[in-house]
Amino acid sequence: MGELSFERLTSQYLDILKEIGNIGAGNATSALAQMLDTKVDMNVPQVRLLDFKEVGDLMGGADQIMAGIYLAVEGDIDGSIMFLSGVKSAKILVNKMMQQEPEDDSEGFTEIELSALQEIGNIITGSYLNSMSMLTNLKMIPSVPYIAVDMAGAILSVPAIEFGMMGDYIMLIETKFFDDSDLNGYFILLPDMESWKKILKALGVSDVDNG
Repeated sequence: MGELSFERLTSQYLDILKEIGNIGAGNATSALAQMLDTKVDMNVPQVRLLDFKEVGDLMGGADQIMAGIYLAVEGDIDGSIMFLSGVKSAKILVNKMMQQEPEDDSEGFTEIELSALQEIGNIITGSYLNSMSMLTNLKMIPSVPYIAVDMAGAILSVPAIEFGMMGDYIMLIETKFFDDSDLNGYFILLPDMESWKKILKALGVSDVDNG
């Protein structure tokens, strides 16, 4: 009996995981539109399995300042989920939620703005997890969200320490939200390998234990 690894993910598995990404991101977009009370159109998400070291580069470099929300996931699966956004996009989201005009081009956030951003991230990731839970009939319980505004490399180091024990690859979902401004965000899903097995089995993949 072989262990499931990302290297063994066939195109069949990847298609299934992409479908999870599409549905999850779609539900998250609906939640975002409801929260902001505005129309939000989502393009088709880019779902990729990446080497962990490639993630920072994809977001514009490890030195790129990002806003990140991180939640641990418990229940039937163990792991974590992150939502990251560029500071400009994060500012737009916060201003829309708080119904305020942008004051300046600074990259800083007030305590109230950070709280609003945390709530946005909490609802987006919670909606994503709920859709995954309904698809798989697996219980997924998120922790209290942790928020950071820092370089992408520093934010990613939080799950990297944990994920380093599991493998080198992650599932990254890049989504662009459109209304009157371009908004971008990245979901990073980090279940452990046993949880990947449970997810794939729940979706009807019967040979995840064969290797």
